[in-house]
Amino acid sequence: MTQYDVRTDAPSVSGWAVGGITFAGVMMIVVGCFQIIAGLVAIFDDSFYVVTQNYTFDLDTTAWGWIHLVLGVLILVSGFYLFAGRTWAAATAVVLAVISAVANFFFIPYYPFWSLLLIGLAVWVIWSLTRPGVVQQT
Repeated sequence: MTQYDVRTDAPSVSGWAVGGITFAGVMMIVVGCFQIIAGLVAIFDDSFYVVTQNYTFDLDTTAWGWIHLVLGVLILVSGFYLFAGRTWAAATAVVLAVISAVANFFFIPYYPFWSLLLIGLAVWVIWSLTRPGVVQQT
């Protein structure tokens, strides 16, 4: 390949866009692993999470475990596809991060600190993927 074979009409990707996508991919993998861990704990040990009385969204902890496990696997896979440069991965990652934040909001009475941590990471992923120029460059 010579210097004349390189296309000059392709837009250059800014360092901020690449950094945002890389950060979001890493955070999606981390959040996915955290969700999987939380899900497995709820599935294997029902008594680990303290169930509050009179909570409106009172699901069995095993049901919450399956929700977190499936969501964690989807988030983990989406994070790897962000690194692969798939164009649909950024939109999927934003949707999954929103779903993760909502699911963890409902999970706050069971494990408050962990849920707030995962909500914060999900918001951080959403912010990093929705900055101008990031999603269009993937």
